[in-house]
Amino acid sequence: MRSRTILLAFALVLSGAVGTAKAGVYLSRSEAIEQAFPDADRVTDRTFVLDDTQSSAVEKLARAKLDSKLVTVYTGYKANEVLGHALIDIHTVRTLPEAFMVVITPTGEIRSLRMLAFYEPGEYEPPTRWLGQFHNEALSEELQLRGKIHGIAGSTLSARAVTSGVRRALALYDVLMKPPPGDVAP
Repeated sequence: MRSRTILLAFALVLSGAVGTAKAGVYLSRSEAIEQAFPDADRVTDRTFVLDDTQSSAVEKLARAKLDSKLVTVYTGYKANEVLGHALIDIHTVRTLPEAFMVVITPTGEIRSLRMLAFYEPGEYEPPTRWLGQFHNEALSEELQLRGKIHGIAGSTLSARAVTSGVRRALALYDVLMKPPPGDVAP
């Protein structure tokens, strides 16, 4: 049942069929991509199927489990310049799903974090101001609750879920997109 709920939320968010008028869904995938890269003249999407080595590396870096080895990364371009990469993380908080988009700069810092859908009770939803703590952060040991990230009183599971999801997105960037030392960003 839990898997069906997550799949339904995922399908609704990615299809763009549900607008902001539906409870729980704030932005469709296409709206989120447009907001992520407003200056882009094109946005590409690339789907990766992680092998066992990649998924182990992501889980180790993120200190969080991957629910799927299938990952889509959206990359915004202006002319030939990469503006950044975006990943959508969908997971269960307590018993219901949430989805958010992490936009990462070409150098691996978080440019923005947007909630796309949240199905838990509203009082557990992380406020926009709280999400702002992740701005300009890269994957590091300190990027965790009780480190650089403050908790949310009464919403520990939500704070934990978002922090793990952000760490997963940054770990995916490091494993899949990060240029080797000395190279320029893709």
